[in-house]
Amino acid sequence: MLYTYQRGGDAPRIHASAVALLAALLATLVACHSPAPRVKGPDPAPDDGSYDWHGLLIAPFGSVLKDIPVALHEVLLFRDEAHSTATADDAATVEAECYAADAPAPRFIGRSPDEYLLCFKHDRLSRIQASVRLGGAQASDVFAAACADWLKNAAPATTNADAQSAAAPIGAACEGRDGAIHFSGRLEEEPEATLSLTLDSPSDP
Repeated sequence: MLYTYQRGGDAPRIHASAVALLAALLATLVACHSPAPRVKGPDPAPDDGSYDWHGLLIAPFGSVLKDIPVALHEVLLFRDEAHSTATADDAATVEAECYAADAPAPRFIGRSPDEYLLCFKHDRLSRIQASVRLGGAQASDVFAAACADWLKNAAPATTNADAQSAAAPIGAACEGRDGAIHFSGRLEEEPEATLSLTLDSPSDP
């Protein structure tokens, strides 16, 4: 440190250049201890490919059961009575037989689906159902981002704009038609936020 002395035994005084140097060092220390700026979190729909529902279609619609490339086992579904009023002579309401895959299901919304079913009518693939539990506070944001991704290159088939908002509410729906395939997604709470998606073949919109 620089000092100057006066004749007569006075106490040393700090030189002006030293004062400036101390001020600069103090400013540097304060800057080092300042909190880092807040960084925005990742987008809820990263480009990892799993947000695209096309990955769930492991075989073309209309494929026969024996041609599905993975081993399947049949599952029994309990349907609501309100949706099981088909009469014997109404061929259009024949119930589908649904199967679950023995191998791990394709990833969906960045997760392994909690449910992944392939459903057949007259031994041909006609519907795919998948669902994932999202949970957490970001469930609405994730669903809204997924819906926007699905509708990017598809024709929307719903007027429910809430599903495309920044935070879609529980119960929001997202429907559309991509080519000949009809998709219908919904955000539900049972008991935690669950995103469910149904894909229907051209003959079953």
